[in-house]
Amino acid sequence: MASTLINTRPTDTAAPDESLARHAAFFHALSDPRRLRILDLLRGGEQCVCDLQADLDIGQSLLSFHLKTLRDAGFVTMRKEGRWSHYQLAESAFEHAEQAVAAYRVPTHQRRRLPVSCCG
Repeated sequence: MASTLINTRPTDTAAPDESLARHAAFFHALSDPRRLRILDLLRGGEQCVCDLQADLDIGQSLLSFHLKTLRDAGFVTMRKEGRWSHYQLAESAFEHAEQAVAAYRVPTHQRRRLPVSCCG
């Protein structure tokens, strides 16, 4: 299954709700300590899933769940070698993460304005 990298560029033409859902999925991938640990382990280079499992001391099914979440968000890529899967960081995902976070610092003309009678 191909991983999907989240598009967080300001030129994104997705509907606002769709864009927010994609951002939520992206940040969800970073919201678990085990997934952050997996990313940390992969900073040293490509790793076999068996090595990740040993380093994390978790079961295969739980590791697969976390790796799928990271793959779906585009943070890691996988290649098969025989019956083993090898994972590595997808460098471009971190550029997207920086852009996604930075996007929330920039005011937009699309920001919902509250009626004047609401607050004053």
